[in-house]
Order: sequence, then C-alpha cells, then structure tokens
Amino acid sequence: MATELNRQEAGSRRQLLRTGIAAATAGTWTHCMAAADHETFSFVIVSDTHLGRNDDPAAEEQLRQGIAEINAGPGDFVLHLGDIVDKARAEHYPRYVAARAELKKPIHEIPGNHDNTELFLRHVTGRIDRSFDHDGVRFVLFGNAHEDSHDGFLAAEQVEWITGECSQAAALGLKIVFCCHVPVHANRHPDRGWYVKPDDGQTAFYDLVEKHSDRVLLCLHGHFHNGIRGWQDHHQVVEVLCPSLCYNQDRNLEEHLRAGRASGFFVPELRTGYTIATLGNGRLTLQYKPLGSQVDAEYSVEWK
Repeated sequence: MATELNRQEAGSRRQLLRTGIAAATAGTWTHCMAAADHETFSFVIVSDTHLGRNDDPAAEEQLRQGIAEINAGPGDFVLHLGDIVDKARAEHYPRYVAARAELKKPIHEIPGNHDNTELFLRHVTGRIDRSFDHDGVRFVLFGNAHEDSHDGFLAAEQVEWITGECSQAAALGLKIVFCCHVPVHANRHPDRGWYVKPDDGQTAFYDLVEKHSDRVLLCLHGHFHNGIRGWQDHHQVVEVLCPSLCYNQDRNLEEHLRAGRASGFFVPELRTGYTIATLGNGRLTLQYKPLGSQVDAEYSVEWK
C-alpha cells in the first residue's frame, strides 16, 4: 500500500538525494535532444494543492507556506497543474483565491479531476484552454481531466485548437510546452495506470507531437502525487509528472526502475513541495523544492 510522506519525513533518503539526479538509465542522468535556442528563464510548477482535504487546514497552510517560499525564490511565473481543491468543494475556491492574492508572480492554472469546471471558471480563471508566450516558448494549457474519472480525455475540438496553437508557434519560431493535469503517456504498475487512452485523444496528441517534434520540449502534468516522475521516449519530448504541494506517496519507483520493471526517470524525493524549472540555451533542469527545506534533488536534460 502506498505510504504518504509529508515535509517532516525526510526518511533515510537524505544521503542519496544529495547525489542529485535520479533516472532509469544506469550511469548517466543526461539525455541528448534537439537544439533549443531560446534564452534561459525559470518558472515554478505547483500541483495538487487539494484545499479542504480530510477537513484539515493543513493543505491551505501548506499552500500559503509554498506561496511565501515562491515569492522569495526564483521564477518568472507559476504554473498550477490542477486539483486546486479536494473533491470539488465549493467553499474552498474562495479560500484558494484569497491565498493566491499573496503571490507576487503571475500564475496560470488548469483544473484537475478534483475541480468542478463551473466553479473553476467562476473563481479561478475565465478560460481553461489557453496559451501564453514567454522568452521564445509557447505554453499551451488545456483541461483534460473529468470529475468522474482518473483518466484523461482530449476532445476533437481541443485537438483542433492545440493544432492551431502549434502551427502559430511554428510560424513564430517558438518552442512549445504543454500543460495538462492527466498525463498522456501510457503507464501501468508501479505507476497509477491513469492516462489519456488512444481512443480518447492520445493517438491524435502524439501525431501532433511527431509533426512538431523539432519544437515540442515538454509535457507537464500533476495528478500522480509521486514526486518528479517521467519519460523521454517520444522524440525529444520530456513528459513529467510534478509533485503535490499537499501530499506525495511512495510507490517504490526507485526499486522498480532499477530492477527494469518500469521505464523512465524518477527523482527520489517525496516530501511535500513544488518544482523549480529552468529552461533554455540547450538545457532543462527540474529542481525539487521541499517545503521548509533547500533544493537537494533534481533532474536535468541537455539539448545538443
């Protein structure tokens, strides 16, 4: 059974974490990818804040602590990858908005499967599927979560819209980062087995990735509560699940990766926290920032 870890539980991992980056490959944590020529910048990734979970104020307290630390740290803007509140509870959206007012950086949110679409649009942002450009990169945000399922879904009209965003980015010479709550990448035990199935938009999405494989760099997701976990097996694209600011769970991914029972990469840190991403000039770094502690684990990719 998965075991929850909080920010107080450093466990016996500390010495291992100081070695830096974890991945499924043996001997190197750096992958070669196509060249990326935009300027270097950093941004923060928050996910799965789950305000109201178990009727406990801890989730909101952790959100406010995270905001204070984000304000004091690096990052041009913040991405929130969904599950803002727990179980779509209406009374917690205004509490999220009140906490968000303390943030001193721009923030861009998408809903998760715990978010109610109507409430999200009313309280958080007026539009779910949208994009913005930053220092040579187009960030394409879209909702792919349903309240009644852990799987993800992409409607035909969303695929059409994403196609247009990619075409515009190509015309402007921009790289592309996708953001959605549920991963598109197929996965199974020891992972959750939750993803966008082929008939629900996965095939169409990867067709798009292949068409724009020279400029799609990243797919960012939340949902799994497994820390920094991902894959890099669709052209140059790095598909990453990001940690929860509320709670994370140990699914023994290190052991499964080392034994060859799973593929991809995993950063062995599971305390409550968020991610600081640095992107540009041929390199991506994802730093795991536990609440109340310094960064001591990261994953990096180089473009050559």
